[in-house]
Amino acid sequence: MDPVPALDEPLKKVLGPATAKVMAEHLGLHTVGDLLHHYPRRYEERGQLTHLADLPMDEHVTVVAQVADARLHTFASSRAPRGKGQRLEVTITDGSGRLQLVFFGAGVHKPHKELLPGTRAMFAGKVSVFNRRLQLAHPAYELLRGDAEETVETWAGALIPIYPATAKLESWKIGKALQTVLPSAQEAADPLPESLREGRGLVTLPEALLKIHRPHTKADIEEARARLKWDEAFVLQVALARRRHADAQLPAVPRRPRPDGVLAAFDDRLPFTLTEGQRKVSEEIFADLATDHPMHRLLQGEVGSGKTLVALRAMLAVVDAGGQAAMLAPTEVLAQQHHRSVTEMMGELAEGGMLGGAENATKVVLLTGSMGAAARRKALLDLATGEAGVVIGTHALIEDKVQFHDLGLVVVDEQHRFGVEQRDALRGKGKQPPHLLVMTATPIPRTVAMTVFGDLETSVLDQLPAGRSPIASHVVPAADKPHFLARAWERVREEVDKGHQAYVVCPRIGDEEDGAKAKKKSPEEEAEKRPPLAVLDTAEQLARGPLAGLRVEVLHGRMQPDDKDAVMRRFAAGEVDVLVATTVIEVGVNVPNATVMVIMDADRFGVSQLHQLRGRVGRGSAPGLCLLVSEMPEASAARQRLNAVASTLDGFELSRIDLEQRREGDVLGQAQSGTRSSLRMLAVIDDEEVIAEARVEASRIVAADPDLERLPALRTALDALLDEEREQYLEKG
Repeated sequence: MDPVPALDEPLKKVLGPATAKVMAEHLGLHTVGDLLHHYPRRYEERGQLTHLADLPMDEHVTVVAQVADARLHTFASSRAPRGKGQRLEVTITDGSGRLQLVFFGAGVHKPHKELLPGTRAMFAGKVSVFNRRLQLAHPAYELLRGDAEETVETWAGALIPIYPATAKLESWKIGKALQTVLPSAQEAADPLPESLREGRGLVTLPEALLKIHRPHTKADIEEARARLKWDEAFVLQVALARRRHADAQLPAVPRRPRPDGVLAAFDDRLPFTLTEGQRKVSEEIFADLATDHPMHRLLQGEVGSGKTLVALRAMLAVVDAGGQAAMLAPTEVLAQQHHRSVTEMMGELAEGGMLGGAENATKVVLLTGSMGAAARRKALLDLATGEAGVVIGTHALIEDKVQFHDLGLVVVDEQHRFGVEQRDALRGKGKQPPHLLVMTATPIPRTVAMTVFGDLETSVLDQLPAGRSPIASHVVPAADKPHFLARAWERVREEVDKGHQAYVVCPRIGDEEDGAKAKKKSPEEEAEKRPPLAVLDTAEQLARGPLAGLRVEVLHGRMQPDDKDAVMRRFAAGEVDVLVATTVIEVGVNVPNATVMVIMDADRFGVSQLHQLRGRVGRGSAPGLCLLVSEMPEASAARQRLNAVASTLDGFELSRIDLEQRREGDVLGQAQSGTRSSLRMLAVIDDEEVIAEARVEASRIVAADPDLERLPALRTALDALLDEEREQYLEKG
């Protein structure tokens, strides 16, 4: 079926080039259909005002409020030395709280005339903090007069839709653009099969689009949302079901371990017994490896639950069956570390073909981009001849030059750092598609796993091995209580005195070209917050100040790989007391003697990132301590997020909080393939039932009609969801 022409109309034709350009650049909207699917974030009732009391920091907000007072101040500045600078301060209120608006310079004249006390308007801008109070600097606004003809028309509905907006395009302008394209909604082709739609009592797609943008009642909004959620869940699940279906048709070589092979020898030399969870997950993996179509499994495990051990046993099972296994790590530091820990765990079993190697040993090879030419040639030869049964590397493994003798299993570490394209390129190296095991230490709620990794079967490791210590976490409010920060550095010294080590993590490296410093800042820019703390500055200040006399070193992503590895080795060997680093250390770095983690500007990190970082301490027998340092005010959303991290060590609980706090779109967008998320209405956490039901329906429909020949409108919706990049991603599998 041809795509619906009205919805494919470029916005440039309908709204004019200027508006269309802003919509394309800032909101990713290109066609009439895109704009119709840009749904309101919420609705304001004419008589009801937004809660100014709970505005999120650093976000673009739209509020409806009343002007309480407006004052014009003059001041001296570099631009207006004789006290001719002007600043207009307007206080608005909604009964729940007050918010200050500021306008500077020539920008004060229009609002000074229009924003008189008692005036009601919509205001849009970015929430910042100045003098410890929330404010909007230079907000855009639209007066709610209700007298001029056009305004009455625009605000006629009792419910005012508030759209996700940007500094360049306010919510009410998006609303006006939508009024222009709304008639085209009648031509939207309905992707849901009629029997499914009627069976579930859902309204048609044109009706849902009309009701979401121009609701007359709250019931309209509910009906529209219920329907649009189903669309998103169902179309996405059909895409994933088709991928599972296609994967099940692919051939693969079954890989069964030999009873007297390298896996059995490895298990015999383990100094501990596997946890119940490790045993169960290994059995699931071995069962998959023994089938004649490729395994696609996601292995989730809390930081330190022993995922690497489970993956290694799977790799050795494949080596036993005559194949090769490759492990793909996101960074060189991590690849080197995996290589070290795998060769240590295997001992003489990793010394295939060498003097002193065990008789059923294999060779474990490291391949990274920064290796010398000779070492690289040797590694490539070992892969091509099959001499190396296990290879560990970064995306250098994907290069065209790399040839495998018989690639049977690909293990991808930390999925969320790996482009789907990369894992596909590596899987293309096998004579037949290899089995795939994806590992992640970011706990993913079941619904997200169904949505993001819906093409993978999931195994979860939720037991920590014996001998792990608890980690205490505390928020350190550096601005409100500076003495807490001083105490934090004392705690670091106390741990070092006991013979332990510490990490200090900063958001930035600190040698970036800082163009901002060169420019003279305007007063409104001054009101913006300072740049995030940097590794190089922090390390220097600590070494001169509170941690003077301790051995402080730095580690960050722009160092040469050999230098990074040398620093990590010194830290692991106990020759460094305090490592000041960026998030390079977030994944997989294992130093059991490190007991303290101080995270500076912790509010600049995501919840799951903080949880990952915290997992680097408490890996030995001494208890761990994680201090989250922040200057954000007590009431801010950022502080609440940090309090949540400090209050629980349960990664699954935190990942729920994380998802509730930021739109799931970010999570899904990144995890899918870096394009913007297709989910606008579906809330992955709250809509668990819809997702689970959509998955069942999708599997049923795809089993009966894999090419969707009987459902052309669904096919069209699928093409729209899977823009070029995603289509390849799902097909490459």
